Amino acid sequence: MLKVMIPAAACLALVAFGAQTQSSAPANDALAMETPVMGWHLSHEGSMAKLAYGVENSDQLALMMTCAPGDSTAVVYGDVQPASPRLVHASMGPAPIDPLSGGEAYETRIPLHDVSLTGLASGRGMTVTGDAGRFQLTATRDERQVIAGFLAYCGSSRA
Repeated sequence: MLKVMIPAAACLALVAFGAQTQSSAPANDALAMETPVMGWHLSHEGSMAKLAYGVENSDQLALMMTCAPGDSTAVVYGDVQPASPRLVHASMGPAPIDPLSGGEAYETRIPLHDVSLTGLASGRGMTVTGDAGRFQLTATRDERQVIAGFLAYCGSSRA
């Protein structure tokens, strides 16, 4: 009987250890997935370009700018706005729906050649303001190329 109990206990211990190891790996993956990575992302919808700072492929955006070829300004949406004296409130009252929050939004515009945008593309960052105060958004080298591409696309006359 001892010959049967020892191998059975060892087998049971191996199965328990394997299950414990396997269950901890997905927990670590879930933890990594819960920590969203914010960054600059460019997308196109028809001829409109959208440059957003947030979590890629999600609705978690802090700032989004849109424009079309030939535009001299970008429309700005989001919880934070560039801290620029050239930011223009385009409407006297709220627009019907903010595409990011689903609530009221005030449409603002910023010239494409504003120092906050060109500075971001050249690596100096962008100072923004929001409910949490004033802070700096930065961009990696690859993101700076994306931002420069957004500015070039919007300022061009191609569709």
